[in-house]
Amino acid sequence: MEEKNQTAVTEFLFLGLTDHFLQKIVFFIMFLFVYLATLGGNLGMITLIWVDPRLHTPMYFFLSHLSFVDVCSSSSKMLHDIFAEKKSISFVGCAAQMWFLGIFMTAECFLLASMAYDRYTAICNPLLYTLIMSQRVYVQLVIGPYVLADINITTHTTLTFCLPFCGSNIINHFFCDIFPLFSLACAESWINKIVLFVFSGAIGVSSGLIIIISYVCIFMAILKIQTTDGRRKAFSTCSSNLVAVSILYGTLFFTYVRPSASFSLNLLIYSLRNKEVKGAFRRKMQMKYFRIGG
Repeated sequence: MEEKNQTAVTEFLFLGLTDHFLQKIVFFIMFLFVYLATLGGNLGMITLIWVDPRLHTPMYFFLSHLSFVDVCSSSSKMLHDIFAEKKSISFVGCAAQMWFLGIFMTAECFLLASMAYDRYTAICNPLLYTLIMSQRVYVQLVIGPYVLADINITTHTTLTFCLPFCGSNIINHFFCDIFPLFSLACAESWINKIVLFVFSGAIGVSSGLIIIISYVCIFMAILKIQTTDGRRKAFSTCSSNLVAVSILYGTLFFTYVRPSASFSLNLLIYSLRNKEVKGAFRRKMQMKYFRIGG
């Protein structure tokens, strides 16, 4: 009987955000706008970086992968589930959703750390920047986050779905997250929680230290610049990365204190504050209109 009950859960049901129809409409419009803006903006950013040779630098290589991560972590399923009477997902689908969201969220943490190191090198060691940040190095600084993220989330996903689920299949959330699934397990999950704490702590501390140390050194270097214009230009190259770091870590904190929707603002931050991106966009538009006029 115990074995039969443990294999009874073949799908999970989400409680969703609300049961009120008017609130569903508001949430749908709001999330649809953010989803389309995130998807279209990031894809546009990736395309712009790859077609414009002037943006073929380590900083924009990192940015293109940050945009890729944002695209992959965006999901249209929540839009569908807002009006769905039965907000369900299969057992395997839930594991896949957890894995994909986890790998891209973790990779984003390490990518932001890589970008912080890149800005540290550019500002604190400008004469040696091209030597230090070679193509081999910055490619490794992008591959590394994906590898570490894969190890992290594969461990958590495997341990989570090895737990027996033999009772309720209703997830008090709108996607397959680790903690809501722990509460549904029919066995003690303290081992999972310890592993989660150790891995999350290692990720947070390692990536956080890289970011903090990099920016302390950056700020010290900026303060040594004699001219106001020079300090402003130096700070503008890394301020968007610092804002993106604050948003990501703030979102992660509030997600696990009180589950809430998480959408990336990294694209808007970088594109609105970056002169090279705006210049590349203008050049492409001018070429387009010139060809049409010709």
